[in-house]
Amino acid sequence: MEEKSNSIWKAGFMYGAILGLILIIYTVILYVFNQDFNKVLRYVGFLIMAIMVFYGAKSYRDNYLDGSINYGRALGISMIIVLVGAIISSIYFLIHIKAVDPDYMVKLLAETEEQLLNKGLSDEQIELSLEMQKKWTKPGLMLAFGIIGSAFWGFIISLITSIFVKKQGDPYQSAMQDIEE
Repeated sequence: MEEKSNSIWKAGFMYGAILGLILIIYTVILYVFNQDFNKVLRYVGFLIMAIMVFYGAKSYRDNYLDGSINYGRALGISMIIVLVGAIISSIYFLIHIKAVDPDYMVKLLAETEEQLLNKGLSDEQIELSLEMQKKWTKPGLMLAFGIIGSAFWGFIISLITSIFVKKQGDPYQSAMQDIEE
């Protein structure tokens, strides 16, 4: 089981870029169908991430490591995929709210206000909450929180998918290879 040099980075960047592009397409689809704030459909993004992380790590295992991988390495490749995908999709999201949907922040604040009204908060509490949200929705902070949030949830997904990707090699072959060396 000999790993080709830099294959973890090559595979991680490739599958991470694919994940990022898929998430961009998904964002555009949500925008086109005016489902930006649909909470149920937001969870589909996590499902997309889980599928791509699993597929990318499994492909890395099968194509670069001769079909066997330990849990730590599966987690490592999964996190590279997640981080690359998170950076690409978060950068696009900033472009999206600046160029494609410049009214996104207005819609976000209206959605937040509606949710707070449904919770029965007073007008003063709603105003205070909206002012706080405006402070946290600066482009740099949104980019950082987008990447950090995706990395956090991607880590949870990676912990789970790595369980299913790990596959120990043939112990007899490993022992024989050690003896030959």
